[in-house]
Amino acid sequence: MNIFSEFWATYGSVVQFALINMLLGISIYFTLYTGLLSLANAGFMGIGAYVSAALTIHAGTPFPVSLLVGALSAALIGWLLGLPVLRLRDVYLAIATLGFGEIVRITAVNFDKFSGLTLLGGAQGLDGIPKLTTPVSLLFVLFILCIFLVQLHRSRAGRALAAIRRDESVAATMGIDVYQYKLLAFVLGAFVAGLAGGFSAHLTRFVGPNDFSFSAAVNILAFAVLGGTLHWSGALVGAAILTILPEALRFMKEYRGIVNGVILVLVIIYLPHGLVNPKWIRGIFRRKEAR
Repeated sequence: MNIFSEFWATYGSVVQFALINMLLGISIYFTLYTGLLSLANAGFMGIGAYVSAALTIHAGTPFPVSLLVGALSAALIGWLLGLPVLRLRDVYLAIATLGFGEIVRITAVNFDKFSGLTLLGGAQGLDGIPKLTTPVSLLFVLFILCIFLVQLHRSRAGRALAAIRRDESVAATMGIDVYQYKLLAFVLGAFVAGLAGGFSAHLTRFVGPNDFSFSAAVNILAFAVLGGTLHWSGALVGAAILTILPEALRFMKEYRGIVNGVILVLVIIYLPHGLVNPKWIRGIFRRKEAR
């Protein structure tokens, strides 16, 4: 028991940040699984963080309600954003969604000036948020999301999303409403990113506009690139590794970032589908059965 207490006192915050990053990995998995290169998830995370934190501080709203409203706000904005931008493809979609993230950041900085209200803290950020995030709540939400993803892949909607990723034109000829399914994936990703933002705000007790900048969007994308997008567990693995690795490499000090970059480059070159590749795993089991 003492060993666990010492471990949690030292690494408890790292574990919780890893769980939050797993949520972010799932949020971008929805869009990547559909073939959408979106960099808007950091912006959606910011919306969820600010809305949930403002409700908790200024309205005294219970944590579960604040969390849900923040996630729904991100999903609503995601739906409104998706209506025009999902007509774009590839790098054009990435640039448009990256611009959305900057809009969220700049709005957070200047919101108090425009509205005359002191709700978001401006450029200095919003502090004094109660610490309400717990490992149990994070694990519970992750468990529910994993069940949802398993059921989604087995459903007609999941098969439609996979078909769109492979070839939009063929999917359309099969009677699949490509645009509506893209919008569904986009909104689901926004909702989960909003949840992650609410959890993060109530863990760090602070929300700042620079927390959701370009680097945050790239980090979220890196979770899926490292873990892989062929299976939903890849996003979890990638998020866990990229959260824990800097702590494991703390002895390297300023060179930790270089090691992270080298690992990502090697994975992209030698494992282009990520660390979790269902075909590769099935091949291993088949070879064992043959022996």
